[in-house]
Amino acid sequence: MAAKKANDNRTNILFRYGIVVLGILMFSAKIIMTLTENTVVYADFWNERTSREMSESFEIIPHRGNILASDGSILATNLNFYTARLDYRAEKFSPKTLRDSIDALAEQMAIHFPVRTAAEWKSHLLKPLDTAPNKRPRAYKLISGLSHADMQLIKTFPYFRKRSRNHSGLTFERYMRRFNPYGNMAKRSIGRVGETSLSKEIHGISGIEMALDTLLYGTTGHTHKVHLTKDIADMAAVPAIPGCDIVTTIDINMQDILENELNNVLDSCGADWGLAVLMDVKTGDIKAISNLELSPDGTEYIEALNRAVMRYEPGSVVKTLSMMIALEDGIVKNLDETLPTGSGWAYAGGRPITDAHHSTSIRVGDVIEQSSNIGMARIITRAYDSIPGRFYSRIKQLGFLDPLNTGIAGEVTPRIDSVPTRRDGRIAMSRQCYGYATEIPPIYTLALYNAIANDGEFVKPRLVRELRGTIDSILPVGHIGNGRACSPQTAATLREMLTRVVWGDHGTGKFLRNDLVKIAGKTGTCYTIDPNGQYNTAKKRLAFCGFFPADKPKYSCIVLTCYPKKNFFGAATTSGQVLKNTAMKLYSRGLLDNTSDYTTATPSTQGPTFYASTDRNSYNRLKNPFALPSGKALKAPEKKGSGIPDVRHLSAREAIIRLEAEGYNVAITGSGFVKSMNPAPGTLIARGSTVTLALSNQ
Repeated sequence: MAAKKANDNRTNILFRYGIVVLGILMFSAKIIMTLTENTVVYADFWNERTSREMSESFEIIPHRGNILASDGSILATNLNFYTARLDYRAEKFSPKTLRDSIDALAEQMAIHFPVRTAAEWKSHLLKPLDTAPNKRPRAYKLISGLSHADMQLIKTFPYFRKRSRNHSGLTFERYMRRFNPYGNMAKRSIGRVGETSLSKEIHGISGIEMALDTLLYGTTGHTHKVHLTKDIADMAAVPAIPGCDIVTTIDINMQDILENELNNVLDSCGADWGLAVLMDVKTGDIKAISNLELSPDGTEYIEALNRAVMRYEPGSVVKTLSMMIALEDGIVKNLDETLPTGSGWAYAGGRPITDAHHSTSIRVGDVIEQSSNIGMARIITRAYDSIPGRFYSRIKQLGFLDPLNTGIAGEVTPRIDSVPTRRDGRIAMSRQCYGYATEIPPIYTLALYNAIANDGEFVKPRLVRELRGTIDSILPVGHIGNGRACSPQTAATLREMLTRVVWGDHGTGKFLRNDLVKIAGKTGTCYTIDPNGQYNTAKKRLAFCGFFPADKPKYSCIVLTCYPKKNFFGAATTSGQVLKNTAMKLYSRGLLDNTSDYTTATPSTQGPTFYASTDRNSYNRLKNPFALPSGKALKAPEKKGSGIPDVRHLSAREAIIRLEAEGYNVAITGSGFVKSMNPAPGTLIARGSTVTLALSNQ
């Protein structure tokens, strides 16, 4: 019985063994069949697929170059930012632990990120817990725009502290963003970047970012596949070449001054928009450029279209071009010659030309000073009456109609029509010579005045000075036309005429006289054109273009103010005031080859910084410490003799603006925000005295 049972067990074991062996044999046969199919039957298919996979290549996006100020300060760069998110379905996420810590967590979030109050943060953090556990979000957004320091700070908050990602659910999503450390400063000229319509690549869409995109973008690289021990990986076959760094001509200090002075004047007169450009006389370097327009809600002025390179009827500022041609070509030989004017002059049967302040006659040498339309038209028409098209040809010969290639995106050339018929051509010419029937970008007008300040040398305005990177190049000073607008003698005569616009007995710019910086220049007034093509006499565009100091020009400047509605309505009191205030600030800071006791903690040396704050309003200010002051134009003290205004707790920039507007000089120690001031607020001291500010980041 026992032997039979043993035989039965052996038989069962052998049977099971046979089944296992059969299974192994069948599995081995399947392997052999599959191997045969893949290596023989379907060999071509797999070889083709392998070849296709190994030949796949991906683009390597290059690092975009930086845009720098003239002193190397960064105006635009690429920075990593982070978005904090919460995974409410993390493996070990505990709703109870979050609820227990919510009050302390919400308080810390409100202190350091006051985009929400503590109550709002609490509600925001607990809201997902109201849904079913399996429907709670896995990437709930807390806050974006975090720096690396912000990210590390959040990790120290209650609930997040000492808890892993699986426990807290806290994650950070990194992204790259183009960053402007100085906020809106010259932002329209620097430009913006964004995705193109053709691809997801980031390219410039305005300003320098667009004009020099090919240099800033760099060269795209490519990957190829390589075999590793256990994988196939992407390796760089052609490395990406980073974009060049672009060194601009912008001076941070001058940009800061010009923007504030333009903003203050626009606010004071309630204008629709304004632009200002400050340029170095010898090199054509654009040291500062600002374009501001009233925001849609009408509360403040914001960066606007880059109108410096857009066409506008120039008004009387173009008379200087006509007078230059007349002097250079011998049309005017005697400045003491008297021209008849009267109340109007109907040339070539056209509508009478008039002057704002007419007299029976005018001296040729006084045409610019008194801004006489009739006088200018009489001078030009007597030379070009028979062939009016030659006036256009003479302007073109200067190179005045050629592209400037300033580096500013959207640049266009002037439009000065050469009308074919003789009668129409004569009438058009008579208007063009004093600023109508033509459209000239302000940057061209500035280049002309700059040439007069520069002894007739016609240099190109430029916004780019140097390239750094795979191409290292300092760009030479460029010239317009043959490099000379006029002879030094003609330039000297014109400088005297433009100086008398401010300092002469009948000058239209007498408002700009001051004891520190002698200004020379020309006022200009033009009416805006409505969509129906008619002049709107209620809307004036006021211009002032000139240079300073008048006897030894260092900087040239043009300012346009469009449609002032209160307080000031003249070209000198609006646009001219911007130039004057800018010149005075440059003088006070020793930037006109003069000495000054001004000590600096200005944007270029202090640099933008970021702080934590317990106050929501100050948080917005601190995030952009060089944003325009919320008060915009600074008002004089309501009470006469009220003493030094209290600027404690303001940023350095806001404090300087406030005190200088009141007529005080400023000395600064430290950095950050005003902690104390000497003399104390309210102290009665003479205007021009120095107020010392002690700054602190605490």
